[in-house]
Amino acid sequence: MIRLIVAAALALAAIDAASAQTTLRVGDQKGNSQAVMEAAGVLKDVPYRIEWKEFAAAAPLLEALGAGAIDTGLVGDAPFTFAAAANVPVKAIAAVRQSGEGLAVLVPENSAIKSFDDLRGKKIATGRGSIGHQLILAALESHGWKATDVQIVFLAPSDAKVAYTQGSVDAWSTWEPYVSQEEVLFKSRRVVTADGITPGLGFQVATPDAIKAKRAELEDFVRRLATARAWSQNNVAGYAATWGKLMNIPPAVAVNWLTRAKIRIAPIDDSVVADEQKTIDLYDRWGLIRQKVNAADIVDRSFGAAVEKGAGL
Repeated sequence: MIRLIVAAALALAAIDAASAQTTLRVGDQKGNSQAVMEAAGVLKDVPYRIEWKEFAAAAPLLEALGAGAIDTGLVGDAPFTFAAAANVPVKAIAAVRQSGEGLAVLVPENSAIKSFDDLRGKKIATGRGSIGHQLILAALESHGWKATDVQIVFLAPSDAKVAYTQGSVDAWSTWEPYVSQEEVLFKSRRVVTADGITPGLGFQVATPDAIKAKRAELEDFVRRLATARAWSQNNVAGYAATWGKLMNIPPAVAVNWLTRAKIRIAPIDDSVVADEQKTIDLYDRWGLIRQKVNAADIVDRSFGAAVEKGAGL
């Protein structure tokens, strides 16, 4: 009888402990963070609960963050800038560095368009405030063109895909894994990439409330994410297989993407702040943000030690 009472008490204690466990609500795009962390095996002993929420792009992820529906998420520098300038309560806690080759303006395989010069007067689909939008603006500047020299059609990724496939637009300025998906599965061509044109930054962002209330969980999460990204550098096939299964997309798409991307998590340092300021300045020059912000004011450097530990720096 005593054993039964003790067993029941232990069971209740376990239930109470489980119910008291903190939940970190994490926004992800196309299984990006979840897949690499699962593939690297860094989620097996997490001492808190992770509730993954999937988004098709950064804009809805940032909307969810601003509404308090998630605590943290992965976004590009351009939408992050857009959100911060609109007073969304968000801070960058870690940076994502990668090559610029996976951010590109695509055209169909049989298109007569061969370079950015051929896009004058053409329709280019992208998301408003997205890194695809950023690439178009940066490319226009680098060519000395005006905003009216191309026709930007603002569409969510799913709608942009339809318009692009049906020929309603001439090109699509988008990011990974959409770029590799189009290249591998449909033989689309990149006529311009972000390489050498934009900073190519991404950010793990969080709300100020989460930074205050869930700091330990966020530090642990970015450490594990940095570890997973470091692992992925030499384990592309394993990551691609996990991502393909999670997204129900052929792993060859991920192999194409990840082989050239060389994604790594980096601490927020002076170089990151300087590159983010370049994005802010670009959007300010084009009149796309309500107010110009200082990059140093929208980042949180205090997670640097956790990132460095995870990345083995």
